[in-house]
Amino acid sequence: MKLPEIFISRPLAHRGLHDKMAGRAENSRKAFQAAIDANYGIEMDLQISSDGVAMVFHDYDLGRLTASKGAVAQQTAAQLRAIALLHDGDGIPTFAEVLELVAGRVPLLIEIKDQDGQMGRNVGPLGEAAARCLRGYAGPFAVMSFNPHVIAEMAQLLPDAPRGLVTDPYTAEDWPLLPQSIRENLRDIPDFARTGSSFVSHNVDDLGAPRIAELKAEGATILCWTVKSPAVEAKGREVADNITFEQYLA
Repeated sequence: MKLPEIFISRPLAHRGLHDKMAGRAENSRKAFQAAIDANYGIEMDLQISSDGVAMVFHDYDLGRLTASKGAVAQQTAAQLRAIALLHDGDGIPTFAEVLELVAGRVPLLIEIKDQDGQMGRNVGPLGEAAARCLRGYAGPFAVMSFNPHVIAEMAQLLPDAPRGLVTDPYTAEDWPLLPQSIRENLRDIPDFARTGSSFVSHNVDDLGAPRIAELKAEGATILCWTVKSPAVEAKGREVADNITFEQYLA
């Protein structure tokens, strides 16, 4: 399914319109409310709790974004909701809570984080947990993942939802834990058609890649991440249909 036009017409706030100096942590209720107030779309990330609840959080570990330590997946949803986000004070939100907050007012670009560790088939219960929340949600949304197996699963779970791949040049420096063979395979974006994807969200610094030009020529929507200045935005829009941004107002 093609991305609705609203995903093209509104810039997408990366992890919400976060600003720690203003007391809004990334992927927080306050950051999402700020994006809604500014009429931006929202990009967000999902992880899974130990009791199978989809949580809105980027990292696998709690240490960067909270004063706690350990894996997100080793904590229950109730425990995670009680852990305050740094520079914010609110607890980690569940996906269901965020959907209730947004209530269809702006488009949601939802990244389902890889749970396999090697971009393989062991995707775990996160996709199903996300799908449970999204069934019946009336607002515009699309799902995406770096792991093509996740998106293949979402094609089964939510066949009518727009879906796409998060893509990258996959350098050894940026992806030291991925074997070279996997990095080289993912770099070529071979799973676009197999997963029924209609868009990619590609690294803004690599938009000149021949494969991106090829996909665009075939009718794919090209989004990009993560734009951090007006100058990079202007350059990115020479190729991309829309941007995911942070650290300034797009």
